[in-house]
Amino acid sequence: MKRKLSLLLAALMILVLGLSGCGSKETQAPAEPAEAENQESTEPAEPAVEEVSDQDAADNVAALIDAIYVQQRTEETDAQCTAAKEAWDALTNAQKELVEGENADPDYFGRDTGDASKDDPLNQDEIGENELLVVSFGTSFNDSRVADIKGIEDALKAAYPDWSVRRAFTAQIIINHIQARDGEKIDNMDQALERAAANGVKNLIVQPTHLMRGAEYDELMEAVEAYQDKFETVKVAEPLLGEVGSDATVINADKKAVAEAVTAEAVKDAGYENLDKAKEDGAAFVFLGHGTSHTAKVSYSQMQTQMSNLGYDNVFIGTVEGEPEETACEAVIEAAAEAGYKKVILRPLMVVAGDHANNDMAGEDADSWKSMFTASGKFDSVDAQMVGLGQIPAIQDLYVAHTAAVME
Repeated sequence: MKRKLSLLLAALMILVLGLSGCGSKETQAPAEPAEAENQESTEPAEPAVEEVSDQDAADNVAALIDAIYVQQRTEETDAQCTAAKEAWDALTNAQKELVEGENADPDYFGRDTGDASKDDPLNQDEIGENELLVVSFGTSFNDSRVADIKGIEDALKAAYPDWSVRRAFTAQIIINHIQARDGEKIDNMDQALERAAANGVKNLIVQPTHLMRGAEYDELMEAVEAYQDKFETVKVAEPLLGEVGSDATVINADKKAVAEAVTAEAVKDAGYENLDKAKEDGAAFVFLGHGTSHTAKVSYSQMQTQMSNLGYDNVFIGTVEGEPEETACEAVIEAAAEAGYKKVILRPLMVVAGDHANNDMAGEDADSWKSMFTASGKFDSVDAQMVGLGQIPAIQDLYVAHTAAVME
């Protein structure tokens, strides 16, 4: 009996131990997936892709444009121009509309200003001993550059076939714009003079296409003076309006020629037989210059005097900058209205019909001359003629005559 009881107790002990062992295994089983999770967490995670917003992409292009909207050329300028255009081309149309910087906007690369391939930068070497360097402020408007600046250069080439005609612009901002957008490289003053010296030019004539002896002309003279000893002879011809003169009453043959030429073209383009017919129809012509704080601003007052002396009572001189004061938009509006004119034709008194003509004179913004004349409510119609002085044959002839004067 005792033996049976002992066997029964032994069997019970084995059963209990077996059950305990199973329980231990069950509590350890979940450790396997936990260990697997720890192993997976040690593997490297996929790098996060940072998306660039439309505005960030546009802002990048704006910064690149602002970087080349400068008047100083550096060793990085060529690369900067390329980078700005490549970044612009990479934008979507929606992103391009978002480009806005200190000087950047969608029009910098996006505006169609004509075919740049029709232009000639005139930066060729193998110049010869005699060079005629035609110096302009410049314009990024391709059509106007071809019609106005190239028009003058071509007239000089035809008049002086024994001289190599070359080009320089004084506005590096414009040079950079054309290079970045169109891939056309135009020399600045230093580049053009270095090119002339390197090519062994002996006789150099500089013909400015500037309107007057203003700030741009002064800078031109400083640049030429720095290279004076590189050539045997250096001569600088007169700008379009000739000598400045002391006050508003001082006029000269150049101003008379310009007044007659631009007025005749404006009257013809407006469809009138002559200026008197326009006057009878109540039409006034407003010729818009740039304006300047330079002492040469008296030239605009002299042009108004010249118009009066010619009997052009329905012709008014204005300036974008409003200097001198009587050439400010409000002053010209008042003068034309008080004289009783009901129709106004705006036209540039600038060598090129470029940015100022297209935007400041005839633009759609509220501060353009066309908009302000219209908003005044004083006129029945306000029209604009987009023609620069440079494409008028009589003006081209005047530049040819100025070159002849120093050539002789």
